[in-house]
Amino acid sequence: MRSSLRRFALLLVIALVAGCGGKRAERGAADGRLRIVATTGQVGDLALRVGGERVLVTTLMGPGIDPHLYKASAGDLERLLTADLVLSSGLHLEAKMGEVLERMEGGARSRAVAAAIPESLLLAPPEFAGAHDPHVWFDVRLWLYALDAVRDALAAKDPAHAAEYAERAAAYRAELAALDAELRAAIATIPAERRLLITAHDAFNYFGRAYGLEVRGLQGISTVTEAGAGDVQALAALIAERRIPAIFVESSVSPKAIEAVLAAVRARGATVALGGSLYSDALGDAGTPAGSYPGMLRHNVATIVEALGGGAAPAPAP
Repeated sequence: MRSSLRRFALLLVIALVAGCGGKRAERGAADGRLRIVATTGQVGDLALRVGGERVLVTTLMGPGIDPHLYKASAGDLERLLTADLVLSSGLHLEAKMGEVLERMEGGARSRAVAAAIPESLLLAPPEFAGAHDPHVWFDVRLWLYALDAVRDALAAKDPAHAAEYAERAAAYRAELAALDAELRAAIATIPAERRLLITAHDAFNYFGRAYGLEVRGLQGISTVTEAGAGDVQALAALIAERRIPAIFVESSVSPKAIEAVLAAVRARGATVALGGSLYSDALGDAGTPAGSYPGMLRHNVATIVEALGGGAAPAPAP
């Protein structure tokens, strides 16, 4: 009962503040920067790169955090209410925060950046209850739509500096276009028969479609869904049959399910290795190469290429 009342109160406050514009939220940071709240590291990366010195960005979900399971805290509510702009990924990625974010969307203070991607380019797996796969950042070309959405949201909030936001967005767009080509070249070095990426959950379907990999996840699109013994055995049979050399864990998902697959493959007399840890729903630690969006992708591709027997992998970000 107490939990239900707290949730109702939180939604009520969000609705009132979103509807009124929120006087406190209009003041910005003490040094004049726009106060931006981003739900995920990928979205926060866009805000930082486009906003530059004009913004103060707070990311709610840090390294190792699973956005599918994340619940808004009282501190998060305070941050949301005092933000000039709230940027979420959208497409139900932030499932437990969905109602809170939906209350704020549609106004000048909130934007779901993945909503800018044309629906025709989105994946809609039948097992995901008619919704779209939210892991769109794994296709760099799709994530450029999100970049444009952040640029437009900042320009609408701070039109006096719209030209600066457009300039930084254009520079980042060029950087990401070069990154996209780099990733394609690296993945192409993996022998065709080994281009099967097996991970803890189905976060990499856009990645596979974009860069030429078959993708299988033990869990579904959301980590809320748990894998059963039958799922483990079916995946183990596929790995053994295809002689796939490595499978991967994810930084924001428990490794237990993948460890069960490893054991099941070996019980069949086949050989498979743990290829390493990939970043899926969260970036790496701040200050490390994987702490940025380009660095996270470079880390993943380098790990995949090495484990699956490819050639030259992309160099880590400086």
